[in-house]
Amino acid sequence: MPAHDIVAIGASAGGVDALRDIVATLPADLPAAIFVVLHVPADTPSILPALLSSAGPLHASHATHRQAIEHGRIYVAPNDHHLLLEAGHVHVVRGPRENGFRPAVDALFRSAARAYGPRVVGVVLTGMLDDGTAGLMAIKRHGGLAIVQDPADASFPNMPQSALRYVAVDSVLPVVEIGPALSRVVHQPTQQNGAGILTDKERIEANSLNLDGDALDQTAQFGTPVPYSCPDCGGVLVEYYDGDLLRFRCQVGQTFSRESVVSGHTLLTDRALWAAFAALDERVHLAQRLARDARRIGDRQGVRRFDDMVGEAEARRDQIRRALDKDEAA
Repeated sequence: MPAHDIVAIGASAGGVDALRDIVATLPADLPAAIFVVLHVPADTPSILPALLSSAGPLHASHATHRQAIEHGRIYVAPNDHHLLLEAGHVHVVRGPRENGFRPAVDALFRSAARAYGPRVVGVVLTGMLDDGTAGLMAIKRHGGLAIVQDPADASFPNMPQSALRYVAVDSVLPVVEIGPALSRVVHQPTQQNGAGILTDKERIEANSLNLDGDALDQTAQFGTPVPYSCPDCGGVLVEYYDGDLLRFRCQVGQTFSRESVVSGHTLLTDRALWAAFAALDERVHLAQRLARDARRIGDRQGVRRFDDMVGEAEARRDQIRRALDKDEAA
């Protein structure tokens, strides 16, 4: 029987230090391949491969499309691209965002589960929100193992807490113990050989990340349309359950957990409030300019009208400012 030789690790805020702590304890002859997704802004150069290579004996690099999978290497998701696994090689694609992220931990985990089934070890580390939970569920569903960083040990405990809430994990460990645990588990044979049978939803999700048109047209099969829009594209959302985990999906294949959809809509609201504040501030200055011109030419009626406009715009602008100040204080 094959061993647990596919290790997929997901992290977000606080993840760089956690990842360095893990790879520092891995041996140079590790009989497994490691795949890493760390949430980073799309326009920020990533030096994570260099940081991981310097932290331990294994060579780390950004994955390239259709690159062959080899033991003893660390494959890092490039900026603004999903890292997906197929049998024997990786795919690097700019598919729909998941939970507002690209790369997304869920996308890596699900693809690993589909391609390698019980050979996969999924690891969820520190981070905000809950990316990784649905993917870790898929790994367990296909016979793999799940390791989660102890939330008390995480710089940001949300991702580990979410995984523990929904997934029957195999180990909960402080980060300093995860590397040694991986070094042991990669030598243990699995109870099965090969990936399991995909569900229809898993097959559609896989094809959607590769921008398959037929898969994108099958969003309605996932669940029930709901009266709120996708926070990324404004399209219609459907809701459905993955086990006990409530998820949402739009017609272009972007998916959200309950935490990420709330976060996305909060960001939309914040942007709308700032846009309204800017528009009203502009209206105040325009009305003040017009009032000055009305005074210059002796247009009393115009002065009154534009002064009233200033007062009304200032009142509405200040109301929005108070709302923004309240959000920031919260």
